[in-house]
Amino acid sequence: MTTKKQSREDDTEAPDAKPTKKAASGGASGVAQKILADESPQSKIAEHGETMMEGPRTAATQSARVLSEVIVEKPELVVPLVAKFAKGISSSNKRVVQTSSEALPAIARIAPARVARQLDVLKGSFEDANDVGKDGLVKTFAALCTASVAYQKRLEPVLTLALNGADGKTLLAWSQIVLPALKGEPHARARAVVEGRLDLIPRSYAQQIADFLGIKLRTRYR
Repeated sequence: MTTKKQSREDDTEAPDAKPTKKAASGGASGVAQKILADESPQSKIAEHGETMMEGPRTAATQSARVLSEVIVEKPELVVPLVAKFAKGISSSNKRVVQTSSEALPAIARIAPARVARQLDVLKGSFEDANDVGKDGLVKTFAALCTASVAYQKRLEPVLTLALNGADGKTLLAWSQIVLPALKGEPHARARAVVEGRLDLIPRSYAQQIADFLGIKLRTRYR
């Protein structure tokens, strides 16, 4: 009886030996750490950038994960890949989109002029991007506007489009990113867009936005 019971316990514990999804993702972290420890990491980073955009899907996904880890540690190392991320933001590979949406805002804060060279591509990608891509683009545009008011005129139309099309939850998040980044008339116009949508989104989000703006919801709000 004891032997049978022990056998069942062993069987129960057996699945723990299988690699988990978290463990598998640790591979990208390990590769990234090796790259970061290299005295000249740029060549390896460039290789992963190339694979992310041109390699087979599985390899592209793995390279995107590696670059994501690098972005967390040293975003300045991926600045030379800005053109690839500008294309990757609209990729059919969701992991490439995610990495690009992490990279572009970070690069915009470090080297805004490098991102600004890709503005035509980035603005043109917004409408067809998935939700993660759109979020990355809005954060990138806001970072550019924070860096210099000179970018406001070029970015106001796409930011207005974003605020007009966002659902309640997203509008709450983007309002807190976009409005502080804008100055003067562009800020006033973007704020008006946000205020004009409060009647059209769920009350819970509308109230949070109103609190952020320092206004009261209109009494006719439903």
